[in-house]
Amino acid sequence: MSATRIVCTIGPATNNQSALRELAAAGMNVARLNSSHGDLDWHVAAIAMLREVVPEIPVLLDIPGRKIRTTDLTHEPEFAHGDTVVLTTGEGHDGSEKVPVNRPSLHEEVNEGDMILADDGTLKFTVEKVAGQDIHLRAEGPGRLRSRKGINVPLLSLVGEGVTQRDRDMVAFACEQCIDYIGISFVDSAEHVNAVRELCGSNWPRIVSKVENQGGLDNLEQIVEATDAVMIDRGDLSVETNLENLVLFQKRILDVSHSYGKPVIVATEMLHTMIENPFPTKAEVSDITNAVLDGCSAAMLSGETAVGAHATESVGVMRQVADAAETDLQARLDDGHEVVRRGARPTGVPQAMEDAVALICRSLPITKIVAVTISGYAARMTAARCPRQPIIAVSNDAMAARSFNLFWGAQGVHVDIPFSKTSTDHVVKCLEELWRRGILNDDDLILVTALGYPHSGNRMNLIQTHAVSDLRESLGWKK
Repeated sequence: MSATRIVCTIGPATNNQSALRELAAAGMNVARLNSSHGDLDWHVAAIAMLREVVPEIPVLLDIPGRKIRTTDLTHEPEFAHGDTVVLTTGEGHDGSEKVPVNRPSLHEEVNEGDMILADDGTLKFTVEKVAGQDIHLRAEGPGRLRSRKGINVPLLSLVGEGVTQRDRDMVAFACEQCIDYIGISFVDSAEHVNAVRELCGSNWPRIVSKVENQGGLDNLEQIVEATDAVMIDRGDLSVETNLENLVLFQKRILDVSHSYGKPVIVATEMLHTMIENPFPTKAEVSDITNAVLDGCSAAMLSGETAVGAHATESVGVMRQVADAAETDLQARLDDGHEVVRRGARPTGVPQAMEDAVALICRSLPITKIVAVTISGYAARMTAARCPRQPIIAVSNDAMAARSFNLFWGAQGVHVDIPFSKTSTDHVVKCLEELWRRGILNDDDLILVTALGYPHSGNRMNLIQTHAVSDLRESLGWKK
């Protein structure tokens, strides 16, 4: 089984049943919806279609956060180098003369000579003057300013604004729609994460914190500890900080996330040329390879699958490149290389068990790892070590089981079996159910990890190894 997860953004090019089936067959593991595009009715229909066509695939809904964007434009202006483009915080404009933005105070926060970037830094402007609510820009190159595209003003601080009303509305929507993950933008503190979690009011949706500005880097450890997963949004990160350090920032975020066992999605322009072209560049292949070697849990496709002409082919290319990189990664790990770097972390039973699982899986001919888990802790921490064996993550919570498909090499499996707090009988019942479904077979030598006799604060305190054929014979399993 391929271990690196592929996140596909669903948009106009793929929002139909046949396209979703093709994406899943090509290697899609997580479906992403961007709430900055499309109205709620569109998203309701898209979510319903995903649940019908690919019910085992978790859905990640990005909420807009404090990101500055152009609004919906009837006219998307094209311009040449040196042309004047006017942004405005005023209302009633469609883009034909002025391009409205969603930040009402922007005209008060920029000055003549400031640089403004748009569309993940692909468009660059210089502020010529500010007149009332209008910001007159000189284009530093040709291009087209489209609807709902990001606007970046380097060094403009968004700290202190907290969670926007739009965020509150979208979190409520995500909860109503039983979304698996929500992505929150421009996360700059653990308090930001916790504020969104409080809005959720339960364990769901799980939170993906997007690290994309200097505030996120400055408070990285606290953010990683507070969140469920991390996304490296390289488009905004590169223009909010500096381009020359982007790869170094990516490696740092991966390192810190590994130390807490949190899955990381690497995003932005991984196969950007395949939006229009059928083949990737060598640089894009290198980019995917290095992200896998550095231990990312997932790589994300945005425009490639949302609006691209080669959506399915993009997923296929990413899968082929990631699989090749995984083969090399496993060889390095077998040779004793610490490809996935581990930072300082607390020592306790769960951490020791995690180390033991990794050692056993490298030392014995284990064929599959079974993590019996309600919350996903055992599966997540096992996946953080990038084992060569597939992880079968079993839960009696259907949403939890689906969410495990974001973890490296994990297959979430839902079972209708009560998990006991006074015995480990449910572990054997889960193994029998996996055997009955054909997920385990008689030839497997499995490692099982779980939480036995749970008590507040206890995690991952049980390891067993079994030949499945011995279990079948000893326990009298019959299909």
